[in-house]
Amino acid sequence: MTTAPRRPAGESANGARRGRKTAAKSVSKAAAKPRAESAPVAATPADASPVRAHRGVPVPRRSGAPITPAERIELLRQMIRIRRFEERCVRLYSSEAIRGFLHLYIGEEAVAAGLLGVLEPADAVVSTYRDHGHALARGVPMNAIMAEMYGRTTGCSHGRGGSMHLFDAERRFYGGNAIVGGGLPVATGLALADAMRDTGAVTVCLFGDGAVAEGEFHECLNLAALWQLPLLFACENNHYAMGTVLEHEHAVTDLALRAASYGLPAWPVDGMDAIAVGMATRRAVESIRGGGGPCFLELRTYRFRAHSMYDADRYRAKTEIEEWKTRDPIPRLFDELCAAGDFTLADRAALEVAADAEIDAAITAAEAAPLEPISDLTRHVYAERK
Repeated sequence: MTTAPRRPAGESANGARRGRKTAAKSVSKAAAKPRAESAPVAATPADASPVRAHRGVPVPRRSGAPITPAERIELLRQMIRIRRFEERCVRLYSSEAIRGFLHLYIGEEAVAAGLLGVLEPADAVVSTYRDHGHALARGVPMNAIMAEMYGRTTGCSHGRGGSMHLFDAERRFYGGNAIVGGGLPVATGLALADAMRDTGAVTVCLFGDGAVAEGEFHECLNLAALWQLPLLFACENNHYAMGTVLEHEHAVTDLALRAASYGLPAWPVDGMDAIAVGMATRRAVESIRGGGGPCFLELRTYRFRAHSMYDADRYRAKTEIEEWKTRDPIPRLFDELCAAGDFTLADRAALEVAADAEIDAAITAAEAAPLEPISDLTRHVYAERK
């Protein structure tokens, strides 16, 4: 596959090459010097603010276009909806109503709400195995997600995928992928297709910090930068690849810096702040739509629960977990809205009641839906004839 994608109008090949060379030169120059922990990342937009330490408490600065009070309330609504859905899934799993694997997103809701709320319907999204929040924020109906958890034919993957394989082609939600880093080549291909068709769509690829150690991460960043694809790499750095802490897996723990070495704009974001995520995403997507090529966001976040329901979670200190909980994105945004006079405790209670009602309805529908019949056992193994 050697054909280069169509270049945005108004941009010459020489100009694009000069831009890439300039960025690469800048990265090389920065990388040659010893860098303090809080120094800016090479190829980072001038107004971005780096955050401090991977296991400490970052002190970021929001930057980009402002978000209105109504948009902030929507961020809170979406985070509450995701959190309540996940908490209910824990209860359903514990009672064996749903089975298989279950990887929870609790603590990371600010990323899903802040990032996916910026996208247009024509944009594409590739997710990970921790995908419930991504699917909900993307607009996949909760009924279809819950039915998938129950393994029912009304599920978004017809009950065959389960928790890790949520999929909705109509909404351009291409998984749910159980393979670490497996979504990166898929996203690169989607972005290449959109570039060659000149659709104007952006592809967002979500993946965890563990995927940065995979070979396809480097191959895909290289191709995306080389071909200037409309692709946003969104790394949810929760600091643990299953039970392995970032510092034990990566010689260079500044993931934005590593991405910048491929010559694309990359900067870290406080992933516990939905507003910061939304503003950073908006800025990145605007750059990509304007023909600026791919961007990389390192969204520094934290999961409050274990890697999965089978994980004893003995690799993290309780004090560390409690420290991160003090930065819980939901009360954080709620307090901010209340301080600004835009919200009340009663308003929050109303959002929680609405979320619970939606979940109750989804469970009722899922439990009433049929399982796949035996006659369908060999269907969808290969492409279906139409």
